[in-house]
Amino acid sequence: MSKGQRIAFQFLFFLYLAGILFLCFWHFESLPTTPSALFGIPMDKLVHCAMFLPFPVLAFLAFDRYTDTAKRTFLFVGITMAIGLLLAAGTEWGQSAFTEYRSGDPLDFLADAAGLLVSCVIVTIWDIRKQRS
Repeated sequence: MSKGQRIAFQFLFFLYLAGILFLCFWHFESLPTTPSALFGIPMDKLVHCAMFLPFPVLAFLAFDRYTDTAKRTFLFVGITMAIGLLLAAGTEWGQSAFTEYRSGDPLDFLADAAGLLVSCVIVTIWDIRKQRS
């Protein structure tokens, strides 16, 4: 990957983080009506999962030059997962501590963690396959 591509992905990663903060803390006056659940899973939890799904992929695209061995891939993915979990916990805590219009929900955190986990598995498989090529 060229230096220009890496810088573009780093910019995209930080833009994504700003988007997460916006979605978690902005007070939306009105939202369109959506179904309350999909396949029995509350729509709110699916949105939380989808919000955190790109985090490991974008982190990998922005910082993948450090993963030249399987051991480093697992370390990178573990650190990425830990940082993602801290971000998810921080947004839930921040919603309950600093806003009156949002509340922190442990199930939202679990949905965030599920999105992170799925994406971390994808990144791990993707990077290890890349190394073998």
